Amino acid sequence: MAELEGLEFGKSDFVLLDEVTMEQFMENLRLRFEKGRIYTFIGEVVVSVNPYKQMDIYGKEVIEDYRGRELYENPPHLYAVADAAYKAMKRRAKDTCIVISGESGAGKTEASKYIMQYIAAITNPSQRAEVESVKNVLLKSNCVLEAFGNAKTNRNDNSSRFGKYMDINFNFNGDPTGGHINNYLLEKSRVVQQQEGERNFHSFYQVLRGGSDELLKSLYLQRDPAEYAYTSQGASASNNDSLCHKAVMAALKVIGFTAEEISSIYKILSTILHLVSPTLNALEDYLLIFASVFLSVCGQCCLTSTEAENARKTLLYRTVATGGGEVIEKGHNEKEASYGRDAFAKALYERLFAWIVGRINSVIEVKDYNPALHGKNTVIGVLDIYGFEIFDNNSFEQFCINYCNEKLQQLFIELILRQEQDEYQREGITWQHIEYFNNQIIVDLVEQPHKGIISILDEACLTAGKVTDTVCLDSMNKKLGQHPHYTSRKLCPADKTMEFNRDFRIRHYAGDVTYSVEGFLDKNKDPLFQDFKRLMYNSSDPVLKEMWPDGKMSITEVTKRPLTAATLFKNSIIALVDKLACKEPYYVRCIKPNEVKSSMLFDDGRCQHQVAYLGLLENVRVRRAGFAYRQPYARFLQRYKMTCEYTWPNHLMGSDQEAVEAIVNQHGFEDDVAYGHTKLFVRTPRTLFTLEQERSALIPILVLFLQKVWRGALARMRCRKLRAIYTIMAYYKCYKVKAHFWEVERRFTNVRNMADYGKSVEWPTPPAALVQFHRITQHLYRRWWARQLIKNIPPSDMAEVRAKVAALSALSGERVDWGYSRAWERDYLANAKDSPLTSTNFVRITKELKNKDQYSQILFSCSVRMLNWFNNTKDRALLITDKHIYRLEPKKHFKVQKRIPLDSVVGVSVTSGSDQMVALHTASQDDFLVHLQRGQLNPNQDRVGEMVGNFCLENNETFHLEHKLASNSKIFISLKGLKFNSLKGYCQRPGNVLLYGSVHQHF
Repeated sequence: MAELEGLEFGKSDFVLLDEVTMEQFMENLRLRFEKGRIYTFIGEVVVSVNPYKQMDIYGKEVIEDYRGRELYENPPHLYAVADAAYKAMKRRAKDTCIVISGESGAGKTEASKYIMQYIAAITNPSQRAEVESVKNVLLKSNCVLEAFGNAKTNRNDNSSRFGKYMDINFNFNGDPTGGHINNYLLEKSRVVQQQEGERNFHSFYQVLRGGSDELLKSLYLQRDPAEYAYTSQGASASNNDSLCHKAVMAALKVIGFTAEEISSIYKILSTILHLVSPTLNALEDYLLIFASVFLSVCGQCCLTSTEAENARKTLLYRTVATGGGEVIEKGHNEKEASYGRDAFAKALYERLFAWIVGRINSVIEVKDYNPALHGKNTVIGVLDIYGFEIFDNNSFEQFCINYCNEKLQQLFIELILRQEQDEYQREGITWQHIEYFNNQIIVDLVEQPHKGIISILDEACLTAGKVTDTVCLDSMNKKLGQHPHYTSRKLCPADKTMEFNRDFRIRHYAGDVTYSVEGFLDKNKDPLFQDFKRLMYNSSDPVLKEMWPDGKMSITEVTKRPLTAATLFKNSIIALVDKLACKEPYYVRCIKPNEVKSSMLFDDGRCQHQVAYLGLLENVRVRRAGFAYRQPYARFLQRYKMTCEYTWPNHLMGSDQEAVEAIVNQHGFEDDVAYGHTKLFVRTPRTLFTLEQERSALIPILVLFLQKVWRGALARMRCRKLRAIYTIMAYYKCYKVKAHFWEVERRFTNVRNMADYGKSVEWPTPPAALVQFHRITQHLYRRWWARQLIKNIPPSDMAEVRAKVAALSALSGERVDWGYSRAWERDYLANAKDSPLTSTNFVRITKELKNKDQYSQILFSCSVRMLNWFNNTKDRALLITDKHIYRLEPKKHFKVQKRIPLDSVVGVSVTSGSDQMVALHTASQDDFLVHLQRGQLNPNQDRVGEMVGNFCLENNETFHLEHKLASNSKIFISLKGLKFNSLKGYCQRPGNVLLYGSVHQHF
């Protein structure tokens, strides 16, 4: 770490000083401040000096420089300690806390904000929406709490007037999942009174200077803070209130406050401002004027949502219950009314602040958390609490604040100094004892039961009768007169810096503080008339009602006496210290360089005083004489065993200590460590840093090895699963095949005995593997089924059956009625029943043609009607033999008009309707169109199918048969594969439009 900054900037760690003296410490601190190095280490403690100016050391680039780095890998910075706390929490699953301490104006609030920003920046790399929402609420809560809990003091323009401890919860991934905020001792007396040169809380000035005109009008407010008694003193000073108000409004919306809740918040602020007017204090009729003015504003505009008459009675009267249960109203005098008004204003603001904190907690609390499902929930705590205060007039609030700082100093001594030395002694480590001041005696002076100042105050508050602050001071003088850290003017009459019957002095670890006892008892009692509580509880505003649950009690109801303010604060601080003590602490010690807020001035005396009371010199001596790191042998071995060949993966030595010694000796760190009874102690962080570097280099190798082994195991598991799956699939496929065969066998067992030979039996759906086999089986079945039908047909009918099959194949179902259900006669002109008048003559002519042309058989004959080019029709006879096609003239004894060789026919066209139109296409393009005529045998029978079937059957061996649908109303049957391009002429019949003629284009 010393190599990261040059010698001109001084020593980055006070442990590296040549001599541990106050002079050298202050010289190094001053040099670093003047060179702009405001952060310095003391081991793991960061010393921060307020620079009183903006510094460019908090950007994204700087955050990346410190992300995941070891503490001494970079120059000192708040980010270094924040990252160390985060890594300790994430690596060891250990709760950590960052304690920020120092006096008012030393920069504690800014330090806590930078720490929060760093933690938010390094978490949630996957940008999960729910985690981002939690981060935004945690960051925006700082803005809201500063507005309502901070104020300008003479020492600090943004002084925290309350203590804040924030727990941030993280999941096992190290992402924030929620949080919780605890607030301590809001300085509510500031609402009604501020010291000269100071302001009220920021929230009042922000709403007055930054609120819109509509908002101020709805709240009946003037923009000038001087118009109101509670804000008139700080009216001249401005801390950029307008911009801050906009930021607070935006933050409230981001956190989740509803519009109604935000409205209620500013109504309460307005109510407090309207409670008193600076122009009324000197009037004799104060009470009536005050009540009327307040009610005219707060009652009429319903700021408190209460009845005007109830508010008037609460301001002017006090309801008292007598011992007999009787209720009476007692009127206030001016002093009592003023006291009640101020007490009400303080209580109203205090409860508003507590409600805001509770509302934020309800948003950021961890919801539905289950350790079994979500892993261990770890915590980082950030403590930003008021620093040690010494004012010209120190009252009850300064007493409580300084007591809190005494407790935190005691925790620091306990954890950093005493426990460390006790641990060395317990572990048997050679150690030179370091002397330090133990402030336990001062803590006992304040909190010791029955003897401490808080106990004396409580006793005075519980004593019946008129007990004044002076009487309480006398009691403290009697009981604490012999205490070395307590004195008063009565005990030390020569000390004229204290007043008789008013002042007492406590010698704190940070210096002597003189307190004025005036108001101690009232502030400790913290009284508020029950009438105000009932008034607010009965408000119709749900926010106000929620703030005052104790207002539901009846006036006659007897309740237990509440704890005093000092006792409540003491209990909360003790609980806070216990909470911090169970976490691994990291410290930021803030120093205020001067009283004038200058970025150039370094006040040696002022800084030396702070170094002394913060115990920084003792901290350096302990850290220098001691060991920076200690760890149980088992845990050290678990983390670093991979860096030594003798301990990885498991050692075979006698004990974990011997294995740790092997790791240390292999790396040559023998002179930088000490061996305790149960722990290893490492003197310098460099040793630990070297081990961490080597471990970080080995982790990827080990991860790759584990990944390889695990991937191999996963691959083998997957292979075994695949083998099992394939085996199951094979058996299942075999079962499906067999099941299909069994089902087919079951369904078709008795098909021989069925009338339709199983044609009506539905085939089962085959598995994918048997689709092709299923088609073949169906084909075989259909052939068997056809064989069963055909074998019963006489041989003389087979020619007709074959012709019908040929027609069915040629027409392909496109023609509905083609005569398949009737007997086919073929030679209708020779049939005496169909053509009784011409059959004899036709038989004679066919014999002559047979002798002449030597044909073997007549395929088809029928009377036809022909269409010529002039659209005229003539009756003719059509004769188709196995050699020729003849067109005959019936009226001229069947004279042959045209003879076409059968092998010249290349195609036949028929329609899909019921008409008897047929077109014959020849290779010579000498086509002709005929209409088949029905004879006497059956005037309605269709003969187109018979002609096509016989024609195709005869030519099946000679011609290649091909058919296609030429259009919606024409069927073209192509023979020999020849194509045609066009038709000439047309024939029109009812229901059908046909175009036929010489073929030039295929249609």
